[in-house]
Amino acid sequence: MSYDVVIIGGGMIGASCAWWLARDPDFKGKVLVIERDPTYEFASTSHTNSSIRQQFGSEINIRISQFGAEFIHNFKEFMGVPDAPEITLQSFGYLYLADTPAFAETLRASAALQQSLGAGTRILTPDEIAAQWPFYNLDGIILGSHNPVNEGYFDGGTIFDWFRRQSRALGVEWRTGEVTGISREGGRVTGVTLADGGSIACGTLVNASGPRAALTARMAGLDLPVEPRRRFTFVFDAAEPLPADLPLTIDPSGVHMRSDGRYYLCGCPPDLDPAVDFTDFTMDHEIWEDKVWPAIATRVPAFERVKVINHWVGHYAFNTLDQNAIVGPHPDLPNFLFCNGFSGHGLQQSPAMGRGIAELVTHGGYRSLDLSPLGVERIIENRPLLERAVI
Repeated sequence: MSYDVVIIGGGMIGASCAWWLARDPDFKGKVLVIERDPTYEFASTSHTNSSIRQQFGSEINIRISQFGAEFIHNFKEFMGVPDAPEITLQSFGYLYLADTPAFAETLRASAALQQSLGAGTRILTPDEIAAQWPFYNLDGIILGSHNPVNEGYFDGGTIFDWFRRQSRALGVEWRTGEVTGISREGGRVTGVTLADGGSIACGTLVNASGPRAALTARMAGLDLPVEPRRRFTFVFDAAEPLPADLPLTIDPSGVHMRSDGRYYLCGCPPDLDPAVDFTDFTMDHEIWEDKVWPAIATRVPAFERVKVINHWVGHYAFNTLDQNAIVGPHPDLPNFLFCNGFSGHGLQQSPAMGRGIAELVTHGGYRSLDLSPLGVERIIENRPLLERAVI
């Protein structure tokens, strides 16, 4: 078997790449997506909080999310079929809270950049925060940064389902299997080998394998600083519901929380945040009592009486260099394309990333948005593109 493009990984990123390729009228090739677990039981896509923000500290990330918001608002038109649904972006915004002068200055500088690119970010004093959301305890808070436009929660699951559905309708083939080897010849990838012994030739290979991205790169003789790290999420009910939506609040403790329909969602990383095994989804049952609940109850006193109704552990595909995506070809292997290391931003960045990969394959370069600042060259040169407000 032979395909023009083989995509390793059928989660949100791989599905987006497949759909964007298939919908491009200039692309005439065959595409195969290989996914090791079609149930997606432990996929990062299945354990996302499905949020989007423009409050980044670099222009490229801001522009990527601005296109993400455009894509969400115009999802039905992008899909191009009458039965495609409308997707709602619930723009209650992210609210970063600063309790140190250094972080306050970081938020101010980032807000200036975001505003210059058209974002609705505003810097709020504690009095201004209290006037809009009187349920916060703002002891120790110096200021907040909030963007009420195109920031919040969206139905990522439906977008994922339609990426897969429409890519198939447009001719993309999907196969269940695990890639165990990648063949190279003359400075190019020539194909992949599967665990069942099958081999597949390809013209271009896209690494969209999430937290397993480094394993995929290693099969091709390449290094990638991406590893799985656990992230904990809790959904809870409150005995005293808040009178208004809770913005996605990033507390100085490292805990974040937001409204989730009639309930609330919160989460955090562990205090010690090492790489874990790809199969390690162990819940830390003490982290709720020791870290999460004290933080949310301190910041929102109404959350003194809450009841956890669901919880899960997901994996970030964590880029250890700078927690930003790695996208595009490797200089030593030009038909091996990275789309990896999103460090929690994958769902919101998937529309722009799929479009960018499709443009590289079809046209030989980016046409809509230049993603080269996120290229692998910065990894090779140890030149991080740092974000100071990582969640």
